[in-house]
Amino acid sequence: METFVMAMQLLLSLSILVVLHELGHFIPAKIFKTRVEKFYLFFNPWFSLFKFKKGDTEYGIGWLPLGGYVKISGMIDESMDTEQMKKEPQPWEFRSKPAWQRLIIMIGGVTVNILLAFFIYSMITFAWGKNRIKNEDLKNGLVVHEMFKELGFQNGDKILKIDGEKTFSALDISKHMFLRDVKEVEVIHSDGETEIISIPDGIEYKMFKNRAAGNSFTPRFLLPEIDSVTEKGNAEKSGLKKGDKILSINKQGFTYFDELKNSFSTQKGKEVSISFLRNKDTLLANVMVDTNGRIGFFANLDNQETKISNKKYSLSESIPLGISEGYWTLHDYVVQMKFLFTKQGAGQLGGFGTIAKIFPTEWNWRIFWNRTAFLSVILAFMNILPIPALDGGHVLFLLYEMISGKAPNDKFLEKAQMIGILLFLSLMLYANGADAYRWFTGK
Repeated sequence: METFVMAMQLLLSLSILVVLHELGHFIPAKIFKTRVEKFYLFFNPWFSLFKFKKGDTEYGIGWLPLGGYVKISGMIDESMDTEQMKKEPQPWEFRSKPAWQRLIIMIGGVTVNILLAFFIYSMITFAWGKNRIKNEDLKNGLVVHEMFKELGFQNGDKILKIDGEKTFSALDISKHMFLRDVKEVEVIHSDGETEIISIPDGIEYKMFKNRAAGNSFTPRFLLPEIDSVTEKGNAEKSGLKKGDKILSINKQGFTYFDELKNSFSTQKGKEVSISFLRNKDTLLANVMVDTNGRIGFFANLDNQETKISNKKYSLSESIPLGISEGYWTLHDYVVQMKFLFTKQGAGQLGGFGTIAKIFPTEWNWRIFWNRTAFLSVILAFMNILPIPALDGGHVLFLLYEMISGKAPNDKFLEKAQMIGILLFLSLMLYANGADAYRWFTGK
């Protein structure tokens, strides 16, 4: 059921994005009196799930959910309709229009995706506000990843400034470090001493290698109660229940949750003695730690001293904030592309299965629209890449024509389109094959 919910969210999100992207091509084509032969959600090799014709255009839904398309007369596209190109150009065809009109038609889809992301982020901000953790609400400071302790950071630190700026949330500190080229950070340690710490170049590669991109700095929590135990897990077998609070491991006591987790991680594959509080009684039990350093329970982190605050914004305030979020989402995504050229990054490439996992297992409209805006940014960026068969490939050839005054010949465009299609299909096969491999192997 959980997989079904994620898949339905992905399907709805992609349907919205594909239809609006193709409308970005369709509308300027119509404005410039260019004939559009087909408008399809998803691809329809051999047959369509649904179709009808209105005017010169056939509208339909294909059965292969790999995107969508508009077929514009007189254009070499993924349909590879070369017979049409052998005939004399007609006034309603794409190739008969001025280069500047063709350019507007080709960038229309990407433009719509960017504007859509700005709009969705603005409406999310207006409807739900923004969550943040202020330093005054970070009572116990932050838990710091080991690699940052080497630079001088300590557990319990609070971040005062990042490159001289105060306007950030503790929820975003790891993202700043990973993607925003941070040079220095001012912190206040738990003993009250302040320090300015320099961040070395290339720290993002070290964070990526250590899988610390999202958890370099996280809020620090006091020892929590158990919220639930994994069915048939080691915690349940040892008698632990919801509401219990683990106090010590092998007679070593703790104050903070991160200390408890770190202690379990040093006891992988071993049986340990724990003391825990149930109501007002302190009890003892032996529990087996698995090879991942866990015993099988979920912590209740509600009602802790660290509070996430929410700030509401008016519509006029939400629009610039939404545009800013869209810009930084695009910036961060582009920056992350460099990790694809590492062995570890290439191994993380995934297809539709990986994309579906960005959606929650229960339907949540706030998360759905946030992920849809994110995918809209990705769709815009990927489509504008100067690769034949993508919008960016067509734009590249149009810019060449506008600068040189001479269009590439049809044979060249046909070959370039075919190469682009083969590259695209190869990437799709690799990415979705990687998903299948991870699913079968459990890796």
